[in-house]
Amino acid sequence: LQFILELRVLDSLVKSNLISEGGGGGMGAQKKGGGAKVSEDAEEQSRQRLQAILLADSFATKFRPVTLERPKVLLPIVNVPMIDYTLAWLEYAGIEEVFVFCCAHSVQVIEYLEKSEWYSHPNLVVRTIESHKSISAGDALRYMYEQQTETSQIQGDFVLVSGDTVSNMPLADLIQEHRERKKKDEKAIMTMVIKQSKSSSLTHQSRLGTDQLFIAVDPLTKQLLHYEEDKIDHPRGSICLDKSLLDSNPSVLVCNDMQDCYIDICSPEVLSLFEDNFDYQHLRRHFVKGVLVDDIMGYKIFTHEIHSSYAASIDNFRSYDTVSKDIIQRWTYPYVPDINFSGNRPLKLGRQGIYRASDAVQSRSADVGASTVIGYGTKIGDGDKILNSVIGNGCSIGSNVVIEGSYIWNNVTIEDGCEIRNAIVCDGVKIRAGAVLHPGVVLSFNVVVGRDFVVPAYSKVSLLQQPTTEDSDEELEYADSSSGTADHMSGLNLQMEPKASELGPDGAGYIWEVCEGAHDEEWKHSVAPIPKDKLSEFTQAIDDDDTDDESVIPASGELKSDADSINTDMNDPNDDYYYFEKEVEGTVLRAVEENIKVDLVTLEINGLRLSYNMESADCAGATFYSMMKLAVDTPHSSASELYKTATSIISKWKELLGFYVKKIDEQIEVIMKFEEMCQDSPKELGPLFTQILHLLYDKDVLQEDAILRWAEEKAGADEVDKVYLKQCETFIQWLKEASEEEDEDDEDEEEDD
Repeated sequence: LQFILELRVLDSLVKSNLISEGGGGGMGAQKKGGGAKVSEDAEEQSRQRLQAILLADSFATKFRPVTLERPKVLLPIVNVPMIDYTLAWLEYAGIEEVFVFCCAHSVQVIEYLEKSEWYSHPNLVVRTIESHKSISAGDALRYMYEQQTETSQIQGDFVLVSGDTVSNMPLADLIQEHRERKKKDEKAIMTMVIKQSKSSSLTHQSRLGTDQLFIAVDPLTKQLLHYEEDKIDHPRGSICLDKSLLDSNPSVLVCNDMQDCYIDICSPEVLSLFEDNFDYQHLRRHFVKGVLVDDIMGYKIFTHEIHSSYAASIDNFRSYDTVSKDIIQRWTYPYVPDINFSGNRPLKLGRQGIYRASDAVQSRSADVGASTVIGYGTKIGDGDKILNSVIGNGCSIGSNVVIEGSYIWNNVTIEDGCEIRNAIVCDGVKIRAGAVLHPGVVLSFNVVVGRDFVVPAYSKVSLLQQPTTEDSDEELEYADSSSGTADHMSGLNLQMEPKASELGPDGAGYIWEVCEGAHDEEWKHSVAPIPKDKLSEFTQAIDDDDTDDESVIPASGELKSDADSINTDMNDPNDDYYYFEKEVEGTVLRAVEENIKVDLVTLEINGLRLSYNMESADCAGATFYSMMKLAVDTPHSSASELYKTATSIISKWKELLGFYVKKIDEQIEVIMKFEEMCQDSPKELGPLFTQILHLLYDKDVLQEDAILRWAEEKAGADEVDKVYLKQCETFIQWLKEASEEEDEDDEDEEEDD
């Protein structure tokens, strides 16, 4: 399936390039035949270069203290700077000219681009625009408008993105769709890209760590009518809509299961609106909301939902972790580690999703597990265990080191006996022997962790002292820095004078304190899994919610002006379940490889359950699927060998499966999942249906009531759907007879009493 998806994505990108090459500007290519006359508008559009504005500053502080020393767009994600993913995608999608707007650390960004292949790329012109006065996205676009009046650089519609965007979606058709809409309605000035992504009902966060998004759109035209991305304080996830929406729209589709990809197709009027409204600072909180409530100008914003393509913006450390995993698991193809897409040196892809550089040195006794990336010039010592992590270039890792779920950047030295879990370690860091990094730790550049020192969970450590005042406003990241390091440090009043290290006598660095009221933000935006205490709170909340009323807004629904009903069948939830199932599969695989304790595996699956807003039955089906897929993927030459492997896996991990099959419905879900797998693989798994069912019964995973209820429900199905019911008829009959005998024995005992 993944291979097919990669081919489809590659095909769409090729088509996108062919369109742009064939049409001169990417949009005016005419179909063969017919001899139709091309209109003047079409000719004008075909002459327009496909352009993009790339904001190389996030105007945020979520990546501090790292971004005090290096701009966010140059931070590596799977060993490639973020901005390279964005530029590579824009080039493949047919964009011909990109204006890179630089604010914080502008010198670093410009120098990097000048030395990269982008400045001499044959298909993409990259121009940098530098401003030291812009402290927000709004200021940046106002500056672009001022430049526009002098140079007319923006020729027409343009793509607006940030330099932390990772995507493989085609753009040519979307730009054409925007232009065609603009022809019919001159007030249509923007098209926003969205993607389905169910948020947790408890944390109100998406898998990217962003706050829950509520939007309302016209289901026919896809016009955006309401947008709310701030924290929702209304009880039980409710939202208040203006009644005028229903007065002026026959129906309104309300969704809280959408992700804003922060990819916009804009008309030139967008720049002029920022010029006219100096209070527009934030693209969504100010500009989008301002347009939606402005009845005088009447401008409109529309949405475009993508399905098979990938698009995400890296907003915080949790989204950094999520997007990194998506890249490793190849959802971002062709922007993956084994393909050269921006001058990066491709790695070799091996089994279990392990990417390894050709010159990486690994001890024979070292264990490198699934979903791991090893960079160039890196050395891995004896007895090391590295799992689900990214190791950069030029790293030196000593002996008996444990690295799990972490991101080690370039030229890092890790001495013997260290333990690093769910942490980010920046360039040049040295971790001395025996040191331990607890989950959520971020070590900024060149920090030294002392021998045997334990860095507490969620600590942020830097050679720079923490500013005395830290404003959370999004406009401050530039104010905290400028084009040079000296100016940057004086503006922040940061100090680096000698002081006793907070990381041990032989360490170097300062542990930043968590700002008051920001403790929840630490674990919500961390690369670490949800803490155990928070997980317990959420699990208890789920149990409490089961007894409450069900007056909760569904994931999406259509509100009609002539009825109060909500149609909840607007979106298919299976997409989220597929991602959930893949994550559970990876968790089970790691558990088997590392022989992790069942309670820890259960904890991780429960975290996924909350993240994807799944039920216990979903966990049961996904866990059993993962076990059987592991059995199938294990080499075997006959059905008997496959059955033997499955028996071994189920016997060892039945306690894990048993945690999610305490109810009859959950057990039936397991049977239905296995039936589905057999239908997908009739030759390999089909013949084993009855044997595996019997095994699950013998191991007390399934009760006879669940099996008999499944059989009763299947009895009324079409003949084609009763293949596996017929296969296990003898077993079902045996269960019925045994059940009847038990009932008779119970009746005899009652009579004796």
